[in-house]
Amino acid sequence: MDSARPGHRPDNEPPCDGVPAPAESPRLRRRGQGELEAQVLAVLHSANGPATAGWVQEHLEGDLAYTTVITILSRLYAKKAVTRSREGRSYTWTSASDEAGLAALRMRRVLDGERDRDAVLARFISALSPGDEERLRALLARADAPNHQGDPDDPVNPRDTEGL
Repeated sequence: MDSARPGHRPDNEPPCDGVPAPAESPRLRRRGQGELEAQVLAVLHSANGPATAGWVQEHLEGDLAYTTVITILSRLYAKKAVTRSREGRSYTWTSASDEAGLAALRMRRVLDGERDRDAVLARFISALSPGDEERLRALLARADAPNHQGDPDDPVNPRDTEGL
């Protein structure tokens, strides 16, 4: 215990002698990685067309600063998950991807950062549950089908995954 201030206990020192720890100030729950981006995308999906950052801010849960919303939108834009159009001195934003698309972009970025793609893909596949492995096999088979018409960068149409 700090003898300079009787009754004072450093934050990293456990309570002793039956003295309860001081009440902590209420803290906001820390969001998981990508959670805020997913929330912003969901809000943009609910818009009836392009939306301003202010509109997105108003429709998000919690009290996020306008600058935080702009930062998230800019990051999503860099990931090609949203598009933007100049409207006067600011932008309007439109979702170009859904949450599944954003997750796929993150997975692709991680894979692109690895030297041994074969090893990473092999480990990924070996870690899949049997059900997910079957889903992946079915999706790959559909992507290889001669009548599949889709974006070459996106071999499986999201509508093709329904029911799997």
